[in-house]
Amino acid sequence: MREAQFYRKLNDKQVECTLCPHFCKLKEGQIGICRVRQNIDGTLYSLVYGKAVAVHVDPIEKKPLFHVAPGSKSFSVATAGCNFKCKFCQNFDISQLPDLKIIDRYSRQFTPQDLVEIAIKNHCKSIAYTYTEPTIFYEYAYDTAKLAHEVGIINVFVTNGYINPDPLKKIKPYLDAANVDLKSYRDEFYRKFTGARLQPVLDTLKLMKNLDIWLEVTTLVIPGENDSTEELTEIARFISNELGAETPWHVSRFYPQYQLQTHPPTPVSTLERAFEIGKAEGLRYVYVGNVPGGDAENTVCPSCGKTLIRRVGYQILENNIKNGMCAFCEVKIDGLEM
Repeated sequence: MREAQFYRKLNDKQVECTLCPHFCKLKEGQIGICRVRQNIDGTLYSLVYGKAVAVHVDPIEKKPLFHVAPGSKSFSVATAGCNFKCKFCQNFDISQLPDLKIIDRYSRQFTPQDLVEIAIKNHCKSIAYTYTEPTIFYEYAYDTAKLAHEVGIINVFVTNGYINPDPLKKIKPYLDAANVDLKSYRDEFYRKFTGARLQPVLDTLKLMKNLDIWLEVTTLVIPGENDSTEELTEIARFISNELGAETPWHVSRFYPQYQLQTHPPTPVSTLERAFEIGKAEGLRYVYVGNVPGGDAENTVCPSCGKTLIRRVGYQILENNIKNGMCAFCEVKIDGLEM
């Protein structure tokens, strides 16, 4: 266990967690919505510090981050727990804990130094805090990210964006990039399918942009829920206007998962429509995910239109970016270590 960094003490040994916008008020012994923060005798503790349930070496493209050191390896780490309750979660077995015993049953002990050393050993350019939700293992991620920066390793969050401003500002010196899920542009969608709210996610996206954290945005397009032309246009317009036309937008195919088993997979035609909407709203880089083999996986120069990075799934077949610029017209390509 590790004492939480962001909380305040109330009367009668109660505490209020200030890490995320849920602001859980907990009596002695209670745990938060994330199920990994507990009030123990008037002090809030993280129950997952140093307890990883998943560690893998992934292509950075799997996050997905297409504009961060393309073709490099990312050491990915997660603990149990999440501050969302997504009905379509693909990692529900580790994010939605049936009981606290799963933390110790399925986790392995890794110190922050251990994680950095494993990343170095596997020649990873980055460490990705991913799979569940990095916000809920904030202290673990923070300490690891700080050590990683000391040896030149990039840190990336794959996140739902449900974090308060102060914790985000504190980790900013060590957080280089993030892929944030913008699951919908409707608050009712967030309340129904995640148990959270839309506005804090929008606020986080804008703050990350202002803090100069490289941003990519992912929207899982679910048939009949967030796939209308109107809503997809609103998402694309928000990204273009508030985050910048250089912000990549990944529109990803839904497959039946967890509590949404009766919904069909997203038609490819819907994803193609989302792609065109993103382009029409001025976004330079729009990608279709979970549909390997299509041209919408490729990075195209926004100036000359030539294909710069040709991908199939997570594999790069061709890379025509030289020193961060298009090899054909020499325009700068947006991203980190391109």
